[in-house]
Amino acid sequence: MSNEEIEFIGKQVKDMYGTFIGKVVGTITDIDGSVQTVGVDCGSEGLRQIPFEQLVVQGAFVIFIPRWRLEAQRLLREKGLTLRRIRALIDIVSENDDMKEDAELIHEKYKMKLITLEETEKQIKERLDHRLAELDSQLKSIRMLVFDAKLQHKSNEITDAKYESVKTQTVEIVEHIEHEKAEIVNIQHRITDLSVENLERTENPKEQLHSAAVSYLGNVEKPPITEPIKTAAPIPSPAITNPTPPTQSPKPVAIGADGAEDTQDSDWLSRMSSQ
Repeated sequence: MSNEEIEFIGKQVKDMYGTFIGKVVGTITDIDGSVQTVGVDCGSEGLRQIPFEQLVVQGAFVIFIPRWRLEAQRLLREKGLTLRRIRALIDIVSENDDMKEDAELIHEKYKMKLITLEETEKQIKERLDHRLAELDSQLKSIRMLVFDAKLQHKSNEITDAKYESVKTQTVEIVEHIEHEKAEIVNIQHRITDLSVENLERTENPKEQLHSAAVSYLGNVEKPPITEPIKTAAPIPSPAITNPTPPTQSPKPVAIGADGAEDTQDSDWLSRMSSQ
């Protein structure tokens, strides 16, 4: 056990947002002497065993780090690194044709890693949502307490000083809660941004890697354009239809952005709505 691990015994513990939790009274160590958990006296809640990795000594206090924060930070770090390596893999393939076959194998490895991280991400999101619900419930309780104090003050049951004390004490608690909520929302946004990046960086590169490998083996296959089939929808009013050669029908579909095509679509819609 290091000196730092010994020094925090007897110190007050509070969370990252300033709320006091209790006092460190001892530790439980493994056979090699490393600390596994720290015993914290939480008053009426009794002795709480907190994993050592969730505690950090900071001056006269020991700071408690919530489990959800550690797990979320680990997810962001691992997923961000995995996506960066996939991008690096794509760059290597684009610069060196001889690496295409090896890239396929490595890509499968990182794809499996992302699948594992996706499951972890789902669990963390559920925990974050659950924690936000808990914090909202606490805020509701605080608002009820303050409002009841206001009623007592208006009915002359408590003095001005008592009422102001209630407001002062609750303001500090609200600040702690709002701070934690803001951090949770920020982490949720970061996880969402990584998920969007995951879709952009893994699906397209997967297609690029497969096509690169096929090209390397000399089996380049380009699927024929079958878009003209989309224009084969039956159109009522055969008397209005102008006969056109079959070879000309693909042109509006192939153009896509042509104004004539938009006109045809609008005419088709108007006919459908009139029926």
